[in-house]
Amino acid sequence: MTGAQQPGHLQGFSARQGLHYGLLGLPLAFVALPLYVILPNHYAREFGVPLATLGAVLLAARLLDAFTDPLIGRWCDRLFARSATAVLGFGAVCAFLLAAGFALLFFPATREPGPLVAWALVMLVLTYAGFSGLSIAHQSWGAMLGGDEAYRSQVVAWREGLGLLGIVLASIAPLLFGLTATVALFWVALIAGWLAWTRALAPAATGERVRTDLRLPLRSPAFRRLLAVFVINGIASAIPATLVLFFVQDRLQAPKSMEAAALAVYFLCAAVSMPVWLKVVSRLGLARSWLAGMLLATAAFVWAAALGPGDGTMFLLVCALSGVALGTDLALPGALLAGIINQAEDHGHSAGAYFGWWNFATKLNLALAAGLALPTLAWFGYMPGSRDAQALSALTLAYCVLPCILKLGAATLLYTTIIRTRKEPAP
Repeated sequence: MTGAQQPGHLQGFSARQGLHYGLLGLPLAFVALPLYVILPNHYAREFGVPLATLGAVLLAARLLDAFTDPLIGRWCDRLFARSATAVLGFGAVCAFLLAAGFALLFFPATREPGPLVAWALVMLVLTYAGFSGLSIAHQSWGAMLGGDEAYRSQVVAWREGLGLLGIVLASIAPLLFGLTATVALFWVALIAGWLAWTRALAPAATGERVRTDLRLPLRSPAFRRLLAVFVINGIASAIPATLVLFFVQDRLQAPKSMEAAALAVYFLCAAVSMPVWLKVVSRLGLARSWLAGMLLATAAFVWAAALGPGDGTMFLLVCALSGVALGTDLALPGALLAGIINQAEDHGHSAGAYFGWWNFATKLNLALAAGLALPTLAWFGYMPGSRDAQALSALTLAYCVLPCILKLGAATLLYTTIIRTRKEPAP
């Protein structure tokens, strides 16, 4: 393992350093799509588990996972105080839990209805625990490298850019190779990512007694401002993610192939846009670049509201533009957070606590998105497969207009509380 050291900010974050640190982002992103998209369908079709039961199990596991994230963050801070080696050891344990839980979810030991549901709940908790521990440790590691805005944005961009590649692989692997090969591919990616991480540029151990107050990050006005923007913007992004398949199937009435094409264009454009946004950051700064991405996403989705049957090609252009905007959501908020952490009174020694709350907010966004969008659609009479004009109008409003309103709210909050008041972390 590369010894604990201070990064060479003057030389920038090299491609070798970026690959060593960022490669673990690929399997961490890879695992999300099968869990949220494939798993419910697999249990419903293969084992006959009712969708309502699956929904309750997924919600219970996710809520438990979200509320443990701050505790995991505090534990990571204690490990960073010892050494980078201690963090890597914790990461290895979490990687094992994640790999085992993921495989056992898709290949359960029983098919009996009651025991199967209990099995799914236990394995989800196990998988989420491994995922959360590994993610928080990995994110905190990157934040503790420090550096100026350009350096921090490069660190996050490598992690999130390789994560996008993981999402693309996860979207095609089950269709091309089947579930067994998908699980094997995930294991290979996870082992490779962890081994690369052991060679990554390491933050120096603090060697200091870590404060254990979980509320420490919430006492930071800068963190509270950024978290508020992150939550509102995150809900705005999560609602279309929840409804995109409904929109393609019922509003656009497009063929199945359009679903895969839309996702591929969206994530590939996000990945390709990363280097461009890094150039923009060097001229505008992190917060203003993020604001530009929000406005681009809003413009793309306003346009989507006018689409209907037969407009599949135009929808791909919407996916491309919103994918470019996604590049800012993936790379820049985390870089802003890293700046706040390094300027905190404890000089970044509580990075894990900050990322614990950050991941809690990320998971809360997903829950709130479903909680806002799905009941609203049901209230307006929309059901999957509906062709009723009023129901489809409700779907369009929920998929296109509501996210735009929330995006504009997040953009306004970003401008008034961070940019205009000059509260953005200094380069």
